[in-house]
Amino acid sequence: MLALFIVIVGVIAFIKYRQIQAGMAKYATMGPPPSAVTTLIVKSQSWQPVLSTVGSLKAINGVQVSTDLAGIVSEIAFESGKPVKKGDLLVKLDTKQEEAQLQSAQARLDLAKVSLARKKDLLEKNAAAQADYDAADADARQAKAAVEDASALIARKTITAPFDGIVGIRQVNVGQYLNAGVNIAPLESRDPIYVEFSIPQQNLGQIALKKKIRLNAAGVSEKEFEGEITAIDSRVDEATRNIQIEATVRNPDGKLRAGMFVNVEVLLPEQTGVIAIPASSINYAPYGNSVFVVKDGQSKDGKPEKQSVQQFVKLGPSRGDQISILSGLKEGDEIVTSGVFKLRSNAPVQVNNSVQPGNEQNPNPPDT
Repeated sequence: MLALFIVIVGVIAFIKYRQIQAGMAKYATMGPPPSAVTTLIVKSQSWQPVLSTVGSLKAINGVQVSTDLAGIVSEIAFESGKPVKKGDLLVKLDTKQEEAQLQSAQARLDLAKVSLARKKDLLEKNAAAQADYDAADADARQAKAAVEDASALIARKTITAPFDGIVGIRQVNVGQYLNAGVNIAPLESRDPIYVEFSIPQQNLGQIALKKKIRLNAAGVSEKEFEGEITAIDSRVDEATRNIQIEATVRNPDGKLRAGMFVNVEVLLPEQTGVIAIPASSINYAPYGNSVFVVKDGQSKDGKPEKQSVQQFVKLGPSRGDQISILSGLKEGDEIVTSGVFKLRSNAPVQVNNSVQPGNEQNPNPPDT
């Protein structure tokens, strides 16, 4: 019985061994299953190269409204954060004393004018000396100067907007005594607005007046604002070897504010015939960057299939989701755009382009 049992076990083991061998042989013949990938047909396109840097916004007109005379605030005529027009009243200091002085000076001027007219009439009739007329004329002009002086003091205590703009948060209250030079509120114009940035001296040849720029700022709903270079500094900074650039940017809705940190792009001459592919297509490696090109091939059992072929490339500048290719690809090549990290050369692939990775020069992701 034991011998029979051993024989039966041996036969079963031999059968299983042959089955496993047959399965392995079949797998070797079939090869691994194809990997699911997305692909893209390479096309040449127009490429807008840019010079990227960072900058800061500055108002074209911006002041801290203040008074050059001391006094008590009698009226505040603006609201914090609201627009004002040139000449609008902002703050008025108490001018009761100056107004009284003005009335007194005006009365003296009226009397001086009457006296001057009388002296002139007598002079024409040879009934008064020329010296008397000259004295009356001097008194009249002195009285007029006193009126103008009192009027000027009242005007200096009446603070108005020097230009159109947005007034900031007020820092004074009605009844408060102000010393000369105390800040009342900031006032800044917003449209247009300046952006200041610097570039290395080696890029100076790419910069010129009226060259177009675009910028974006975190926290602003519009992603890009356009402008042009309006001033280039006369010297290069000796410490950084950078040169300061000033550009004027349109800001019709006033969403850009002075002091904002912004990303600036100087638009360089457009290039055509550029091969650019999604960044997700690149297989980065220390020995060289590569992409996988999809070509027609045959499986081990002779059936037609798509296969990935590794192709080394030289990378150029990037723009948004794209990277330009200086060499290694040509127009019409079909490349893998996702799933490159699981591929090897001559591996079978299954193309499914229902969902594609990002491939925009100027991506505009939703706010998060």
